[in-house]
Amino acid sequence: MAGKVLDSWALLAFFEDEPAAAAVEEILHQASRDRYRLYLTSINWAEIYYSTMREVSQEAAEEHARVIASLPIDIVGIGDDLKLARQAAVFKARHRLSLADALAAALAKEKKADLVTGDPEFKVLETEIQITWLKPL
Repeated sequence: MAGKVLDSWALLAFFEDEPAAAAVEEILHQASRDRYRLYLTSINWAEIYYSTMREVSQEAAEEHARVIASLPIDIVGIGDDLKLARQAAVFKARHRLSLADALAAALAKEKKADLVTGDPEFKVLETEIQITWLKPL
């Protein structure tokens, strides 16, 4: 089954009802119909939580955490296997990426999955990973 990795940008767009929210909702709907598997790194989960807590409230962050838990998304931790961490470190060393973005890209590469984002920071990785660029529907 094909896979897609969501980055923080994608889910924040969904939660904040930004123009790309409908596209993210369609991806979530397709995943619920077993069209593909969705992944999110635990670091991107944390980025969504702290961003929401800072900009809105801890209650809103908790609500987003509950919603994510109910969605067809596999949360992937770094764990003891350093393969994912190593690939993220390589991406971060070669490009101007945040650690969370580097981990999302590394997971996409490891899973041979598309990275779903609208964050232009990932443009530098277009030759290394597949990217599904979010646009308003």
